[in-house]
Amino acid sequence: MEEPKLYRIGELSKLASVSSRTIDYYTSLGLLEPAKRSATNYRLYNHETLARLERIEQMKKDKYTLDEIKENLHEWGKITPEQHVSQKLIDLQNHLTKLEKEVKELEPVLKGLKPKQANKLYTRIMPQTAACIEALMLLLNKSSLM
Repeated sequence: MEEPKLYRIGELSKLASVSSRTIDYYTSLGLLEPAKRSATNYRLYNHETLARLERIEQMKKDKYTLDEIKENLHEWGKITPEQHVSQKLIDLQNHLTKLEKEVKELEPVLKGLKPKQANKLYTRIMPQTAACIEALMLLLNKSSLM
């Protein structure tokens, strides 16, 4: 059986489009971990590390702090392949957290709307919001029965 491909920092940084210093920094914070060390003591990273690095970069774009990212990665690390549904629920929770942050950023703008503008906006978004909440409630009720 062929051994999986391992990457040195420079190779990993090119594949992930981040700097080597970023990989060093994430490694020092415990966000990334080398798979092993070479005979010449280079840190070697596997393909899963590349996927993890891409996830970190996406979460940074979604305005998560490094502490929040570390906490989420820790939770994801607890999931076994058989827990695919759990992973989807965690992804959904992260998406909801992101939406909550975005809504908080919009609050000052919404408060500045004139009453007619606000009413028109709320009339448009309420059916979608209600449908989303209803779907979440159904999902939560089903999961509590399992």
